[in-house]
Amino acid sequence: MPYKVTDGKIEPLSFTPSEVMRRLRVDKIKFIDLQFTGLSGRFHHTTVAANMFRAEDFEIGLPKVDGSSIRGFTEIQESDLIIMPDPCTYATIPWLEKDQTARLICDVIKGDSRRDAFVRDPRGIAAKAEKYVSSQGYEYSYWGPEVEFFVFDRLEVNTMTPYHGQSYKITSRESPWSAEGAGYALRLKEGYLPSAPGDSLMEYRNECVDVLSNNFGIICDAHHHEVATAGQCEIDIRYDTLVNSADSVQSYKYIVKNVAKKHDMIATMMPKPIALDNGSGMHVNVSLWKDSKNLFFDANDKYAEVSELARYFGGGVLDHASALAAVVAPTTNSYRRLVPGYEAPVYISWSTGNRSAIIRIPAHYRGERFSALKRLEFRAPDPSCNPYLAFSAIMAAGFDGINKRSSIGDPIDEDIFKMTPKRRAELGIRQLPTSLRDACEELQSDREFLRPIFSDDTIDTILEQEINDYNEVAVRPHPHEFSMYADV
Repeated sequence: MPYKVTDGKIEPLSFTPSEVMRRLRVDKIKFIDLQFTGLSGRFHHTTVAANMFRAEDFEIGLPKVDGSSIRGFTEIQESDLIIMPDPCTYATIPWLEKDQTARLICDVIKGDSRRDAFVRDPRGIAAKAEKYVSSQGYEYSYWGPEVEFFVFDRLEVNTMTPYHGQSYKITSRESPWSAEGAGYALRLKEGYLPSAPGDSLMEYRNECVDVLSNNFGIICDAHHHEVATAGQCEIDIRYDTLVNSADSVQSYKYIVKNVAKKHDMIATMMPKPIALDNGSGMHVNVSLWKDSKNLFFDANDKYAEVSELARYFGGGVLDHASALAAVVAPTTNSYRRLVPGYEAPVYISWSTGNRSAIIRIPAHYRGERFSALKRLEFRAPDPSCNPYLAFSAIMAAGFDGINKRSSIGDPIDEDIFKMTPKRRAELGIRQLPTSLRDACEELQSDREFLRPIFSDDTIDTILEQEINDYNEVAVRPHPHEFSMYADV
């Protein structure tokens, strides 16, 4: 849902179909981009002429999708799908300057006579997760994703000759290996909050914030350079309900990539593009609400001011963390990020200020005055994930913990990265899967908690896609292997 800020007050803008039809005329829109999300999290779109779009299209949808051509959607014999535009997602696209263009995010439904929800539609799964929250007696949940990404000046990838050799080359004016950065280069793992000229991307991020806020109604409160060299960025967006927040993440990715392209740069959500430097995460903050009250806050809890409900929710997330990895860290590259020593959490534990734990309870403020800010921060996800699926899976794990009254255990306030294996074993600290294949095996054996929200068919399809991705990388030699083994 888009928002606007007036005199410091945030107000929702809930567009109706009639309001969208009016805006199309007022904004002199010539084309409408109809966007939807595939199972792997990639944005897809089809474009229609605005003068051919009718108000009834919001009700009956548009027969614009061949599901067999979208990876993970349908087989060829069941390919007809319909997209249903959501009027609340209306936004104008500023970088398409020649022809005024607006976008609408769509749900995907079956194209048969029953017009049922399409079980593999990620946005439909997220909507089902919201209904599940209501069915359990809660009003809504809030989600605050912290999306990190890299912006390079140039990315050259050679994958066309796998028998002869493969390579990639990253160019960044900020990096210590690029001549453009001479004199103001950011060293590995030393890129956190540098001032200009070390931070060369402030104006780029300013423009992204303008587009997010003014065109798409996504409220941003701050942006900054992250820890890694070579253009690692973060733009903080305001928390929202589950589907709205996932919509915002998809729009965020779309915007930062297109604004970068406008400036002849390339933005990537790849979790670990640079060896020996920090990767990009997508820490996910979550809380449950009822009667306008944050149910995760409890002033009587002396350690973290979190309620018993929050502890049960966190216990469920920790119980299922290894299986969740396949959904929230769904690429082979995700597991190059999830290694000790680069701030990415790999150990299944919780704490307050300890960023080596996989669940953190932010402790910047205390007291009833700040009760709305109390939440669980799950630090395993990365920006390559599908936000609709990631939020839904986290919700399923949390509610499994609530329903089973799962113990979150004792907090770990030591730096887990510096612990000996013996010390971790004494404390019962487990480690996340170390590869996408291991994560898939964990999900295969621990999938029951997802069933209130995910169909078995969807889980099977996710696993099949990810195992295929793992095998695509596993059968190819890595360039560094030549330096290690060519002389054996």
